[in-house]
Amino acid sequence: MHRLSAIILNTVNVSYSDPLLTFGNNLIKEMTTFTSLGLDQEILSALEDLGFQTPTPIQEKAIPILLEGERDLVALAQTGTGKTAAFGLPLIQKMHFKGHTEALVLAPTRELCMQIARDLVQYAKHKPKVNVVPVYGGAGIREQIAQIRAGAGIVVATPGRLIDLMERKAIDLSKLRMVVLDEADEMLNMGFKEDIDFILEQSPATRQTCLFSATMPNEVRRISKNYMNEPHEVSLAGNTSNENIEHHYYLVKEKNKYESVKRILDALPDVYGILFAQTRKLCQELAEKLIHDGYNADSLHGELSQAQRDKVMGRFRNKSLKVLVATDVAARGIDVSNISHVINYSLPNELEVYTHRSGRTARAGMKGISISLVGNRDLDKIRRLEKITKAQFALQQVPSGQDVIKSKFSHFLEELKLETPDEKAIEPYLDLFHTELKSFTKEQLIQKITSIELKKFIDYYDGASEMNEIAGKGGRERGGRDSGTGQFQKFFLSVGELDGLDKKSMLKWFNDCGLGDVEFGKLAIQKTHSFLEADVASTAKVLAAINDQKFQGRKVRIEVQGFEPDGYTKRKKSGHGEKPRGESKPWERSGEKKSYGGSNGGGGYRGSNDNRGGGEYRSSSENRGGGEKRSGENRGDSGAKAHKPAEKSFTKKKEGKGKRW
Repeated sequence: MHRLSAIILNTVNVSYSDPLLTFGNNLIKEMTTFTSLGLDQEILSALEDLGFQTPTPIQEKAIPILLEGERDLVALAQTGTGKTAAFGLPLIQKMHFKGHTEALVLAPTRELCMQIARDLVQYAKHKPKVNVVPVYGGAGIREQIAQIRAGAGIVVATPGRLIDLMERKAIDLSKLRMVVLDEADEMLNMGFKEDIDFILEQSPATRQTCLFSATMPNEVRRISKNYMNEPHEVSLAGNTSNENIEHHYYLVKEKNKYESVKRILDALPDVYGILFAQTRKLCQELAEKLIHDGYNADSLHGELSQAQRDKVMGRFRNKSLKVLVATDVAARGIDVSNISHVINYSLPNELEVYTHRSGRTARAGMKGISISLVGNRDLDKIRRLEKITKAQFALQQVPSGQDVIKSKFSHFLEELKLETPDEKAIEPYLDLFHTELKSFTKEQLIQKITSIELKKFIDYYDGASEMNEIAGKGGRERGGRDSGTGQFQKFFLSVGELDGLDKKSMLKWFNDCGLGDVEFGKLAIQKTHSFLEADVASTAKVLAAINDQKFQGRKVRIEVQGFEPDGYTKRKKSGHGEKPRGESKPWERSGEKKSYGGSNGGGGYRGSNDNRGGGEYRSSSENRGGGEKRSGENRGDSGAKAHKPAEKSFTKKKEGKGKRW
């Protein structure tokens, strides 16, 4: 083979590009240096050892502010922009390291926690007496306590484990000089709001607080307002995308997603990337399928033990693992250079999460590609993402079977051209090569080698079907919509915005109900009720887990949409003067009109030709529409006169309570 490579090389013109060209052009530009930011020589030496030459924009803005004084800082910047050094370098320079804990860094996941700790240790390698201790769940707490008591100048922690240590009185925060909240938006998305409040309340009021976040939702703004003192705010032009990331999307049917992923991977022989899945269950299933089909893949999700996670990440970092299938939470803290591609098996429910995903690639000034598999129903999300990231998303075609084969062959030829034969090692075998193959011409040898190299792909993709969907031609099948593992079933939920429900609290509540491994689709939250989609295979599990559970103290009812709730009868469309028979379902209310009075009370939503507000009507002996009402709305006056002011939310009148949703 090596001898043949030399033969083929003689027939191919090889050209090389000059890698110094781009570097030379960059030198022309005037750049800020780390020295000009005010960092001391010990830190500068550490940066030089790491090969860092110029600061990133967020480092250029944040480091001088943190070094100048004790003013708090809010920094809005995406993942992969160098945030750890932005707060880590001034943090190390300002600490006294007298044996007690002076700095605390909070991170949402153990992976990010460990990554930050590793980076801080590298930045402080020339500083004496610096002791950085990461503390996180999934590891022995006794060992962590011992490390803290040995003198932890800087503690990097996940909120849950830190509170465990505080409750055990194993850590003293009374002498903190700086607190850093890294990935603040992600910590809040994961439900750490109360934990963060508790930790900040237990920290000295004189501390300097730094908040780093990719997005600035209301909850992050609330922390800034309640726990920070007139913070200086810096931002990298809003939520714009890293200009080194190319954003591609493929329009495919849900049922073709897995096959499309395989074709994309086959057409990218040098891929080194992360495939994002929405749930732990889907993550594991995709990884198992890829491994079974011969791909160098593995999974990373919350159900793995710490030892398993460390093993997977070790393989991924040394590139013995080419495709990491991960959930959003598990991928937090993955700081691996040279990731070429990020693939979104589906777009995240919260579009801001896309910036976290895409930020896994194109780190440290390198190039990267973010790929998304979408259906026609997701095209509006693509347009919204373009506005959020201020980047152009390019529609790509899923490679055909012939495209994949050409790509594989081109890659093979490139490897062949670059192969440098070890003449001394192969010398003993050349005579055998010539003897056995002397009857074949060069063209015949090329054909045979090509056939050997490509046979499995030619066989697999022979007659391969078209994967690309036509824009605007998609649609749903009756009874649900396709997903990667089946179909989505629609459900009606009897709680809504008036009950304090939003998407984040809904998903957290589902996790608390044991539905963390269920794949959910669209979530639509209305004032008094909600609609949701879940994997049809999990229908029974969803019904059993949620039905009769309580949300914010209110009993919840869930129904499969399209089925009549037990004990209820549809209202007649006509029937002037007839009393409604039972409660109509929220989606059957005609026009959602409000009624503030009527001959038989009820005062709720009314259907057409019915002036008695049957929508929220509860039957009672006095026909006064007993049942609940919600504050701020005159629906269902609990049996009183319709114009009576609403009583306290979620209260029931003693008489005529009736059956409720």
